[in-house]
Amino acid sequence: MGFDYSGKTVGITGAASIKGIGFAIAKKFLQSHAAVGIFDLDKNALQQAVDALKVFGNVKGYVLDVSKESDVKKVIGAFYEDHKAIDVWINNAGIYPQCPLMDMESSAWDMTMNVNLKSVFLCTKEVFSYMREDGGVILNAASYASLISSAGSGAYAASKSGVYSLTKTLAAELAPYHIRVNGFIPGVIETGMTQEVVAERKDTLVSAIALRELGRPEDVANAAAFLASSEASYLTAAFIEVSGGKLCVQNPDFAWKKMEDMA
Repeated sequence: MGFDYSGKTVGITGAASIKGIGFAIAKKFLQSHAAVGIFDLDKNALQQAVDALKVFGNVKGYVLDVSKESDVKKVIGAFYEDHKAIDVWINNAGIYPQCPLMDMESSAWDMTMNVNLKSVFLCTKEVFSYMREDGGVILNAASYASLISSAGSGAYAASKSGVYSLTKTLAAELAPYHIRVNGFIPGVIETGMTQEVVAERKDTLVSAIALRELGRPEDVANAAAFLASSEASYLTAAFIEVSGGKLCVQNPDFAWKKMEDMA
C-alpha cells in the first residue's frame, strides 16, 4: 500500500541505527513524501543515518536524550521551529538489556525504565503542546515482550508493558484534541539490537513463528505508515502485532511438521 504524506512532518526517536526499526520507519515516511526528523543520542550514528536517508527526501537529525525532560523540551522545540508543525510523532527509542532480574543493578533497571517508558511520557507531553490545536498522530513502540515476557529480559518486558498501558490511557486522554495514539508490537525483527539473541537462538525463535521466518524492520515501518495514515482514522488505542504469527497458537509449528510428514 502506498501512502502520501506530502506536507506532513514526522518525528522519530531512536532512528540512528541503519539496521534498526526507527531508520526503516524514517525511510518509509520519506518515500511517502513527508519531512522527517530523526532523533538519537549517538551523534555520529545520527549523522550517518541522515547521510543515508537524505537521498529519499527532506530529513534532519537531532541529538536527543529522551530520558531527560530539559533535553526533550529544547530539542523537540527546535524541531517544531524548523518545520512549524508536528503531524506524526513516533516514540521508538529503546534499549534491550539482557540480564536476570536478580543479577540486575538498580541503575540498569532505572535506565531501562527511563529510556523505554519515561521517554514516551516526556516526549508525548511535549509533542502534545504542539498538536493540541490541530491534532495529530502519536505512535509508540511496544514489543512482543509486552504481551509475554521472557526470562532474562524482565526489565525490558516490564518497560514495554508500561508502554502498552500508557498508550491506551493517552489515546483516551488526547482524543478530545483529535490526537490518535496507537502502537506497534514487533515480534522477532532482525535488527542490530536483536542480533546477538538471534545468533544464539535463531532456530528456537523461528520455531515459535507461524510464518517460520524472522521479520524485517521494513515490515514494522509498513505498519507504522498505515497506523499514522488517514486510512486508519478510526483507530486509536490500537496495536498492530508485527510478528509473523508468533505463538498465535500453542504449537505454531504443527502445520509445518504435518506438511513435512506428507512430503
